[in-house]
Amino acid sequence: MNVTPTPDQQQAALAWLSLLHDQPSSGDQATFSLWLRADPAHVEAYSQAQVLWELSEVPARKLADEDALALHGYLNAMHTSQRSRAMRGVGALAMAACLVLMVCMGGGWQPSRWVDDLGADYVTAPGEVKTVTLADQSRVTLDADSAIAVDFSQGERHVQLRRGAGFFSVTHTGAVFVVGAGSGETRVLGTQFEVRLQPAGAQVTVLSGRVGVTPAKQGAQQILTAGQQMSYAESVAEPLHAVDSESRLAWRDGWLNYYKAPLAEVIEDLQRYYPGRILLLNDEVGSRRVSGSFPSNDPQAVLNGLQAVLGFEQHTLLGRLIVVR
Repeated sequence: MNVTPTPDQQQAALAWLSLLHDQPSSGDQATFSLWLRADPAHVEAYSQAQVLWELSEVPARKLADEDALALHGYLNAMHTSQRSRAMRGVGALAMAACLVLMVCMGGGWQPSRWVDDLGADYVTAPGEVKTVTLADQSRVTLDADSAIAVDFSQGERHVQLRRGAGFFSVTHTGAVFVVGAGSGETRVLGTQFEVRLQPAGAQVTVLSGRVGVTPAKQGAQQILTAGQQMSYAESVAEPLHAVDSESRLAWRDGWLNYYKAPLAEVIEDLQRYYPGRILLLNDEVGSRRVSGSFPSNDPQAVLNGLQAVLGFEQHTLLGRLIVVR
C-alpha cells in the first residue's frame, strides 16, 4: 500500500537523517528504530529523505550562491542578526538538506523576491499574469513573478521594473513616462511595448509606436519602432534587430514561443510559472536548442516533453524543486 508522508513526517525524517550522520548514541539509534516502526509513512518519509540527502548538496550550493547576497540584505533590513548567528552553527551537510527542504516545503524561500517586493507597488506570484491600471489610466500587464514600483510625483511618470517583465500600454497625458530597468531606461514616445529584466540588464520589445532606449543614465538614446527589439547589459547597448513582436509577447495569452533558443533560456522562463524552484546544473544540457510553442500553465509537462526530445535527466524533490542535469 502506498503511503504519503505528511510535511511534519518529512521534516522529522530529515532531522533523523541528520542526527544519524553525526555519531548518534545507542539511545538515539533505539529511539529512531521505534519511530521508524511506528508508522509505514515514517519508512516512506525516511526513504525520501535519503534520496533528498544524496541529491541536495549540489543544488543547495547553487541555491546558496544565487540567494546569499539577497538573503544577507534582507536579513539586515529585517534586523534578524540573532537568527543568522544561530544558522552559522548548523553543519554544512545538514544545511544543504535543510535549504533544499525549505524550498521544497514552501515556494516562499526566495530571498531575491523578498528584497524586490519590499519596495514594489504591484507584484505577481509565480504563474500569475495580471493587468493593472495606473493612476493616469495607463495599463501594465505583469508577467508571472514580476514586480514594479510606481512614482508619479513631480509631474513625471516613472515606473521601475524590479523583477520579471511588464507590457505597457501608455495613456498620453503630456507628462513624461519612463520605465527604468537595470542600468538604463525606456522613454515613451507613443507606444505599446515590453521591458524584460535580464541577468545583467534588460530587453525592450516594441509592439506599436516608438520608444527611446538609453542603456545608461548618460548614454545615447536609440529609437525603436514597431517590430524591433534591443537589449542592453552593464550600460552597453546591443544592436537593435527586427522580431515577431506578437510571437515574443504571446506570454500575455499563456504561450511561450521559441526558435532555436537555448534550453537554459526556456528553463529561466518556466521558472516564473513554477511555484517552487527549477535548477539547471548542466551547462551542456542548457546549451541545447529548443524550438516550439508551449503552454505556460504547466511547466512540469513542458519539461517532461523537452526531456523526451533532448534526453536530459530531471529529479523532482518533495514536489517543489526540479533539478535538471
